[in-house]
Amino acid sequence: MASIEILVVVVLTIINGLLAMSEMAVASSRPARLKTMADQNVAGARAALALSADPGRFLSTVQIGITLIGIIAGAFSGASLGARAGEWLVALGVPRWWAEITGFGTVVALITYLSLIIGELVPKQIALRNPERIACLAAPAMTLLARLAAPVVWLLDRSGRLVLTLLGQSHVRDDVMTTAEIHTMIAEAESAGVLEPEERSMIAGVMRLGDRPVRGIMIPRADVKMVDIKATPAELGQLIADSGHSRFVVYRGNPDTVVGVVQAKDVAAALLRKRSGAIRQVLRQAPIIPDTVDALDVVAMLKQSGVHIGLVHDEYGHFEGIVTVADVLEAIVGAFREEGGAPEPEAVERDDGSLLLAGWAPIDGVLERLNLPLPPKRDYQTLAGFVLDQMGRLPRVGESFNHQGWRFEVVDLDGKRIDKVLVARAATVTHRAR
Repeated sequence: MASIEILVVVVLTIINGLLAMSEMAVASSRPARLKTMADQNVAGARAALALSADPGRFLSTVQIGITLIGIIAGAFSGASLGARAGEWLVALGVPRWWAEITGFGTVVALITYLSLIIGELVPKQIALRNPERIACLAAPAMTLLARLAAPVVWLLDRSGRLVLTLLGQSHVRDDVMTTAEIHTMIAEAESAGVLEPEERSMIAGVMRLGDRPVRGIMIPRADVKMVDIKATPAELGQLIADSGHSRFVVYRGNPDTVVGVVQAKDVAAALLRKRSGAIRQVLRQAPIIPDTVDALDVVAMLKQSGVHIGLVHDEYGHFEGIVTVADVLEAIVGAFREEGGAPEPEAVERDDGSLLLAGWAPIDGVLERLNLPLPPKRDYQTLAGFVLDQMGRLPRVGESFNHQGWRFEVVDLDGKRIDKVLVARAATVTHRAR
């Protein structure tokens, strides 16, 4: 008889563990993954998705089962097994008052230990290792249990919602994923070997691209090769030979009066055919892009343009620079090696851990590398702009400032442009100074 009672307690504990595992699996499952499994006709996926969509009803069902099992197991362990353990101790010569207390306490301790290990901890750890799969396996049984206990489940669900309303917690959980959470998921995927480091870098580049205006990826006007529309074909040919560029912005009289672009291949073809007035004949129109447009929107504009180049203007109509498909791609994967030389590196890490950064480096990438927050409102897109914003003037070589534990020192100027900035831990710099 005692063996049957022990078997009943073990079975009840196992059932409690299955309920706890089901609860943890459904609560930890990702709805997006469950939806994907449902689209693939995985058994139980649709039921699991329905349970996760109504957590109040599901939790009430689980709680009913766990409570009933706890009551029945407690009755067996206390009233039955505890009494039998006490009688066994009395038969061994232990005083009855001490035997009853010891027997009951020993049985309760053993059942509690069994319930914690088999009924809670192990099942929940199993559920966390593969929540979606276990949720699919448990969902049909949990759905059936919810239907059988529908009246009680309804009462508990309504009561729970009423208490939440009284506590001011009636709003639905916000499931919108933030950018920080996405970055964390990508980092976890890289650590698990799902993503290669290069893939993570490209994904981060695409996400940053959506937050950048076109001013953050364009080639500024000072670096754009421009030519007057009145220039002779020979002058244009010499410009092409000297610069090595393939596209040129054409203006009429004043560099602010941009009339289009010319491509080196079109100019070369015209020169070979000895046409007169080559610039006018090969002049092409390029889309005008406001400097406030998002970089992602620029992609669609350039896809519709035959020259794959856009002319960036500010709100007053002043020409600010150009943006090409290559600029968009470089914003995602980094600078490409140019013919005849290597591109200027954006960042060089030195032996002491400090960073030598280019002034043109995008500020969002720089602050992300330093694990610093990006200012929500800013009028700059590069590290040079960040330095100017912090100092409020054009600094001299050797000047520096501290920002959230980092020291930024201007080490090189190119005229009035900040060319190189040395970034190091402020504590490290202070320690050296001592």
